[in-house]
Amino acid sequence: MGKDLIGLIVLLLALAGGGAVYMNAPPPAPWSDAERKAIQALSLATLPPLPSDPSNAVSDHPAAQRFGHRLFFDARLSANGAVSCATCHQPALRFTDGLPRAVGLAVGTFNTMSLVGAAYSPWFFWNGRQDSLWGQATSPLESPIEQGVSRAEATRLIAGDPSYRAAYEALFGPLPPLPSEAPATEQEEAAVTRAFVNIAKAIAAYERLLLPGETRFDRYAASLGQDGPTAPDEQLTHKEAEGLRLFIGKAQCINCHNGPLLTNHEFHNTGVLPAIGALPDKGRAEGARLVLDDPFNCFSAHSDDAAKDCAELRFMRTGDDLVAAQKTPSLRNLKGTAPYMHAGQIGTLAEALDHYNRARSAIVGHNEAKPLGLLPYELKRLEAFLNTLDGPLATAPEWLAPP
Repeated sequence: MGKDLIGLIVLLLALAGGGAVYMNAPPPAPWSDAERKAIQALSLATLPPLPSDPSNAVSDHPAAQRFGHRLFFDARLSANGAVSCATCHQPALRFTDGLPRAVGLAVGTFNTMSLVGAAYSPWFFWNGRQDSLWGQATSPLESPIEQGVSRAEATRLIAGDPSYRAAYEALFGPLPPLPSEAPATEQEEAAVTRAFVNIAKAIAAYERLLLPGETRFDRYAASLGQDGPTAPDEQLTHKEAEGLRLFIGKAQCINCHNGPLLTNHEFHNTGVLPAIGALPDKGRAEGARLVLDDPFNCFSAHSDDAAKDCAELRFMRTGDDLVAAQKTPSLRNLKGTAPYMHAGQIGTLAEALDHYNRARSAIVGHNEAKPLGLLPYELKRLEAFLNTLDGPLATAPEWLAPP
């Protein structure tokens, strides 16, 4: 076989995805100081302690976490007795459900977002329509297509279960008397709403325990601060390392997927098509309006934060430029959280990368992404790197199953 033919075969292998010939070779060039800093800024080692939530007085209370754990897995908190928080947020799927759109009492509109690390975010849901983890927990409980219980029904469940009642009253004081006649008085409705919010605050206390764990990428990033990778588990293959180089450079992923959770917690229109048969979603443009009107937002009387600083709400971006903009999801544990995008429109990681590589015009609003022009082998390298972001949760096993 001639040298020219051998060279052509090697080139074709490389174009096909990095090439098995080079699978265990080191990166062709050492990382620059700027690249090292960028890589290490993505590591979990830089994740700060979980921020406090002054709007939820029991957010870190062990008894609230235990109570919330039980509520999270309890299907009695639904209109048909068959749907719980865990129906859509399944521990085995990194607290997602593996479906394009969530299915509770009916098929929903949006893909289920992971709850892992969600407590670090100032906004919840794809359009950011709520601004606290406990506020987020109220929405599916009442939604007629998710769990569909009324505030009175949720409170009645707590009152009728002796262990639940004891747990509730140890945290929040006596349950209010439930109205015996309809319609309830305004005072009775307010008391039931307070109890309902307290139920959501206990669920949020549990959800704050759901944190991402170390991945192969994190071990690699930590090794760059030393003399370089030595243990096998601290190394990336040539293909993965080159994918990382693309991630922080040419592919521009780091523009939005930055920080140790690989998200800027912001909202962007990236030209994702609507789900088949659905109208284009208004995204953050609508979410910004909804969060300001939300009866459980930071300004509300249900927030335990007496200061009511609410800087995120007061200074949040609004306007027509946010039409169709959706929240930037974390890229951690991508392998277990498919399908992707706000309505599960994209089934595989390869298809998601192709979407961003092409960056076609948006149907509604303006696509912020620009065509990348990555070659097929570069897309495969980028995908290989993204798969190094998979890892176990940094949450004790007893919290990852029904109590």
